[in-house]
Amino acid sequence: MSPITLVMALAFCAVHFFVGHLRFLDRKPRSRWLSFAGGVAVGYVFLHLLPELATHSDTFARATGFDDMLSEASVYTLSLVGLVLFYGVEKFVQTSRKEQRDAHGADRPLPGVFWIHIAASAMLVAIVPYLLNEREAGPLGGLVLYFAALLLHFVTADFGARHADPALYDKAGRWVLVAATLGGWTLGLLIELPPLLVGGLFAFVGGAIVLVVMKEELPENRESAFWPFVGGAILYAGLVLSEHVLAG
Repeated sequence: MSPITLVMALAFCAVHFFVGHLRFLDRKPRSRWLSFAGGVAVGYVFLHLLPELATHSDTFARATGFDDMLSEASVYTLSLVGLVLFYGVEKFVQTSRKEQRDAHGADRPLPGVFWIHIAASAMLVAIVPYLLNEREAGPLGGLVLYFAALLLHFVTADFGARHADPALYDKAGRWVLVAATLGGWTLGLLIELPPLLVGGLFAFVGGAIVLVVMKEELPENRESAFWPFVGGAILYAGLVLSEHVLAG
């Protein structure tokens, strides 16, 4: 058992469970902290995750026999799959909320639609702690940056998931996410996936994160804060560059 990654997985669980108690996030205009968290998550994708995909494309080439161009395209296609899948789920939820609003005046999706959203979130939530154990073999600084960026991402994502149906999220949805987190972390201890699949998971997670963050930040009715978003991205960029300088 790895105590470091266990503590990190438990921190993820705390976000899933207690996000409804972070009252300072639930305000209009949108909380600057959520915009800051979104900036950090996007910074992680573009400065840490996407560059790593180039390494994983080499893994694809060795495992599949594809040439370099096809291997790289395969990796980024998986990122696109993550983005498209989560876009489809979010669109499904929005459509259901609109139909319920027009028909019954209730700004909530149908329970079945909400659970589809939670199931998709649980898949992502399980992959992230699984990859904690994969990253533990690398530099500690990289593991800490991965944890910090994804912790803030979960604040943003869970806040959005809970907003769809607060009562159902608090009653059962958060428990599903907690179970998925601990399940993913446990699988990371018990099962070592081949490098090809690990690279695919990294790529999928990247696309999903980009979609979730942009979905939370870009719509006009979110009244998002631009400068905290920029500040989060710049801070994360500075930390990544500092890590590289110290490692060199």
